[in-house]
Amino acid sequence: MKKLWMPLLVVFLFQSCISKKKTTYSKDNTKELVKTKKPSKRPGEKTKEFKEAVSFTIIKTTSVEEYLETYAHIAQQEMKEYGIPASITLAQGILESGYGMGTLTLKTNNHFGIKCHNSWEGEFAYHDDDEKGECFRKYNHPKLSFRDHSIFLSSRARYASLFDLRRDDYKAWAKGLKKAGYATDNKYPQKLISFIERYNLQQYDKAVLKGGLVVKPEPRKYDYRSHVVKKGDTLYSISRTYFMSVDEIKKLNNMNSNNLAVGQKLKIKSRRLK
Repeated sequence: MKKLWMPLLVVFLFQSCISKKKTTYSKDNTKELVKTKKPSKRPGEKTKEFKEAVSFTIIKTTSVEEYLETYAHIAQQEMKEYGIPASITLAQGILESGYGMGTLTLKTNNHFGIKCHNSWEGEFAYHDDDEKGECFRKYNHPKLSFRDHSIFLSSRARYASLFDLRRDDYKAWAKGLKKAGYATDNKYPQKLISFIERYNLQQYDKAVLKGGLVVKPEPRKYDYRSHVVKKGDTLYSISRTYFMSVDEIKKLNNMNSNNLAVGQKLKIKSRRLK
């Protein structure tokens, strides 16, 4: 009998040890299972300082200034970690996402127009771009799009030459992106440079290079001008011209509808230059 009981006793003790490893105790001394979370394979979705959003989260920014207030510090953090000028990241974000209000961006949180490509294993959505029904990456939170943008540029051989450029040479970066094939628009570099100089985005590069300090955008200061409505004008086309939202224009002009009349004068907000 002793010979029979000894092996059974060993098995019992071994199983007991295993069960103890699978349980822990909370503060009230009650047992609870410790669950192991399966790691995500999606590039850029986990960062040191940011946990993936539980659900799909949209952040609406109704003007370029509001976009900068929301994302400038994120672009600077990405510059510190990956070396991509914050001015370039912000200019691309403004252009590609329509300052956060573009159809694709509101549908996918994709601020940089990055397509799926063969390596993408995350969420996606179809959208008409250069071709009909192209596959674009989708993110649960805008910040994940900024991180994936950094990874996308820094991990692909075609963009390697960019990282030999000075971090404060935004003109060279803008031209280099076009040369590397980031966009098909021949005026892509000029558009990025225009945004950078119009909104003084290079200030964010200088702050990072000076000492890694993340600065807040300058308080918004505006002058006002008039826009005379021409044939074919719509509130949407005017909003795109002056980087204001339709709601901003209507509120500024006490409008209750979207109707316009040729010759009508609209009060338009413009950024005050130093």
